[in-house]
Amino acid sequence: MRLFLLVTLTMIAFAANSVLNRMALAGGGIDAIAFGAIRLVAGAVMLGALCLVLRGKMRLGSAHRAAGVGALLLYLFGFSYAYEALDAGLGALVLFGVVQITMFAGGLIAGEAMPRRRWIGAVLAMTGLIWLLLPGGSAQVSLLHGGAMAIAGVGWGLYSLAGRRAGDALQDTGANFVIAALICALPGLWLGEIATGGPGIEGVLLAVICGAVTSGLGYALWYSVLPQLQASVAAVAQLTVPVIAMAGGMVFLGEVLTLQVVLASVLVLGGVAVSVLRYSRTRTSKGS
Repeated sequence: MRLFLLVTLTMIAFAANSVLNRMALAGGGIDAIAFGAIRLVAGAVMLGALCLVLRGKMRLGSAHRAAGVGALLLYLFGFSYAYEALDAGLGALVLFGVVQITMFAGGLIAGEAMPRRRWIGAVLAMTGLIWLLLPGGSAQVSLLHGGAMAIAGVGWGLYSLAGRRAGDALQDTGANFVIAALICALPGLWLGEIATGGPGIEGVLLAVICGAVTSGLGYALWYSVLPQLQASVAAVAQLTVPVIAMAGGMVFLGEVLTLQVVLASVLVLGGVAVSVLRYSRTRTSKGS
């Protein structure tokens, strides 16, 4: 029961990133660049502190650090910009689908053997995403902002692929956040100041919560429970994130689901499920 509650809390935190980001940009008096920069700094402070407390040190150097930092920035600022127009749940769905497709493509490039189910899953997920992003549909997705979320998905997918080589996921993510914050925090805040004349207090608070709590603590909690989960259980758990984000968007932002979004969600999440879950026949043995 304790493990179930921790996993549930983590998935809610991940979904809350979408809800908080959309809430801030829709009415928090802050622009996407400033929100992303503040989220980045808050996440860096929280993850850096956790590394010092739990590991006793912060290790910044790594052969793959540049790739990790670049992919993190691509995700974070694409994510923030997309929520200038996208609903919370819709954005989470696009992000989730593109992450899985990116990781599928990365596996192909790396020469991994791809079973038929992964090809089927990738095609289903891609079909759902294309349907969502087609102009004229009931989902009314801005191609510019939908494209920004797709870029964010590519960034997070690349980040996840790079993270496979990390010996300590918490240390690696903390270091990436810290270095990314050192590079982009001041330019991001300066550009945000130019765009809006200074972010509002509500937007700043939402960005800090998104960075420190739902990102920083959320990632740390996920990495702590992940070793206790089977890969299939972890995959199924992550399938709930877009669904929770959609529910959060309806409750806190008054967002409305359309039939197109529901059916496209079934395609995307179903495709991901087919791709990541392993199915095996259960064999029963007869006693003598």
